[in-house]
Amino acid sequence: MCVCMMGKPPSFLPTSRKELTDLGWSNVDIILFSGDAYVDHPSFGMAVIGRVLEAQGYRVAIVPQPNWRDDLRDFTKLGAPRLFFGVGSGSMDSMVNHYTAAKRLRSNDSYTPQGKAGARPDRAVTVYCRILKQLFPDVPIVIGGIEASLRRLSHYDYWDDCWKPSVLVESGADYLVYGMGEQAVVTLARKMRAKASVQEIRQTPQIAWLDAGEAPTKTATLKESATLLNSYETCLHNPKACIDNFQVIEHQANQTNATRLVERVGEAYVVVNPPFPPMEPHELDAIYDLPFTRLPHPRYQGKHIPAFEMIKHSICIHRGCFGGCSFCTLAVHQGKEIVSRSEGSILREVRAQVAHPQFKGVLSDLGGPSANMYGMGGKKRALCTNCTRTSCLFPKMCQNLDHSHARLLALYRAVRREPGVRHAFVGSGIRYDLFLNEIGFLSTDGELYLHELLRHHCSGRLKVAPEHTESHVLTNMEKPAFLLYERLKAYFDNINTQEHLKLELVPYFISSHPGCTKRDMANLAIKTKKMNFRLEQVQDFTPTPMTLATEIYYAGYHPYSMQKIDCARTKQEKNAQRSFFFWYLPENLRLLK
Repeated sequence: MCVCMMGKPPSFLPTSRKELTDLGWSNVDIILFSGDAYVDHPSFGMAVIGRVLEAQGYRVAIVPQPNWRDDLRDFTKLGAPRLFFGVGSGSMDSMVNHYTAAKRLRSNDSYTPQGKAGARPDRAVTVYCRILKQLFPDVPIVIGGIEASLRRLSHYDYWDDCWKPSVLVESGADYLVYGMGEQAVVTLARKMRAKASVQEIRQTPQIAWLDAGEAPTKTATLKESATLLNSYETCLHNPKACIDNFQVIEHQANQTNATRLVERVGEAYVVVNPPFPPMEPHELDAIYDLPFTRLPHPRYQGKHIPAFEMIKHSICIHRGCFGGCSFCTLAVHQGKEIVSRSEGSILREVRAQVAHPQFKGVLSDLGGPSANMYGMGGKKRALCTNCTRTSCLFPKMCQNLDHSHARLLALYRAVRREPGVRHAFVGSGIRYDLFLNEIGFLSTDGELYLHELLRHHCSGRLKVAPEHTESHVLTNMEKPAFLLYERLKAYFDNINTQEHLKLELVPYFISSHPGCTKRDMANLAIKTKKMNFRLEQVQDFTPTPMTLATEIYYAGYHPYSMQKIDCARTKQEKNAQRSFFFWYLPENLRLLK
C-alpha cells in the first residue's frame, strides 16, 4: 500500500467547521465518526484510518463522540463529504464497553474525557448510521472497526440473548470493512473517487455489503467461488445451522485462498469478500511512520483520557496472534498471521517518543496482541498456505512454527541502547508456551528471553494468562495445561532469587467459561491458594460474536466434537463461580464452605 505524503499535513485532522476554515477547506472527501475521543495516536484505530487516508491525498475530518440524543448538530456541522462517511464504535465494542459480563452498566469509559460514561450509545455503529442515513440518504456509509467486524454475518448477541442478523441489515450501511481495514478503505476511497461502478466497488477484498438483487450465484463477480451459508432465518430457529455456519466461517478465516461467503437474510444476501493478503512489513512500517502527534486533540485540553494515559508511551511491534484462544476476538479481527514491523521502524518511533515533550524516559510497553510473537511464523511458508488450524499452539505447537525469540531479543537490546530510554517495559501479555513445555525451556534463546524479560523489561509485575487450572476447561479454552504455568512460576521464582529482583507474577483467570462448573472453580481456588495467590486480575466470561466459546455458549455443545457442554448462564450461577476467586473475603467464606 502506497502511503506517500501529499504536502505537509495539519497537526490534527479537523473536527469542526472552524478548523476546516482555518485550513482553507470548503469541503472534505471523507468524514469519520467515532465512539471514542479523538486521540491522534497509532493505538487508536480511527486515527490510523484518518492518517492513512490523508497520506493518500484525501481531505479527512473526524467527528468524535457525536451527540446522538437531541439536535444532531454534530452530524451536520461539517456537511456532506464528497466520497463517504466512515463509521466506527471506537477501539472497543460499544456493548463490551458499556456492560459487565453480568450485564450491569459500567460507571466509566476509558476512551472518554475524564472517564465519564454515556458519551456513546449502545450499538454505536447502528445508531450513528441510522442518523446519517436519515440526514444524508444519498451519501455512502462505510462501517468498520471491532464492532462492525465481529457482526459482519448473523451472530449470537449476548446482551439481547438472541440471534441477530448482520450489522449491515440493522445499520443500513452501504459497505462494511472487516479486520484491520487500511488496505480495504484506501481501495474503496480510490474507486469512489474514480466514480467506479457498483460492480467494480464490490470486487474490493475484505469488504461486505447487503445485496438486494438476484441469487448469489448470479451476483458473485469475484473470480473466487462463493460459499452459501445457512440463511439468517434458518439459524434463527436452528442452533445446529448456526454451528454449521461457524465451522465454514472459521475454516475460511484460517486459510489463504478463502472464498466469498454469502448468507441470505429475508429477500437479500449479505456478501463477504475474502480478505486482502496480510501486509508486508514495509507496508506496516509505512503506517506507523505517518506523522501522528501522539496526543489528544486540543479540544480536550486539561481533561484526562484514561485510555490515552495508559498507552501514550507504548509501541506496537507487530499485528496478529496465532494463539487461537477460543474466547478471544484478537485473531478473528487481526488474523492469525504475524506481521512484524522492522527494527528500523520501531526505533524511529522510539526516537519520536524520546523527543516528545511529555516523555520521561519510560516506554510503558513494547508489545502487541501477544508480546512475544514478534518475528515468528512458519518455517516453510508453503505449508502455512494450506493450513486451516485456528491455533499454531493448541493442542500442541506446530512443528512448522519458528518460535525463536532471537529477533525479539535483538530488538529489546537495540531499544535499550537508545539514548533517552531509561526503561523499556513489556506491558502486553506474553505466551509462555512459546518458550516452555512441561519438561522445561524449548530452546536456549527461550530461556534467555525469560531472563532478559525479567531483568530489563518487567516494571515490577509480570502479567500472564493461564486462564484456569482444570484441564477440561483449558481444553475448551484451547489453552495449555496448568502444569506449564506451574513450571513458569518455578523459573520465575528462581530468577527472582538469583537476580535479587522483587518482581511479582500476576496470573489472569476466567470464570463461567463454557464447561466450567462450581467444582472447577473450587479446585482453582484451592490450587491458587496453595501457590500463595490472592487473585485480582480476573474476569467473567462474556460471549462476543464470532468466537468458538460463544458458539458453545449459544448452542450448548462443541461445534466440532458435538459434545454437550454445560454453561453458567444466570446471574446467580455466574456470581457463584466468580466468588471463588475471592475466597479470602469474609463475606464469601461462609458461602464457599
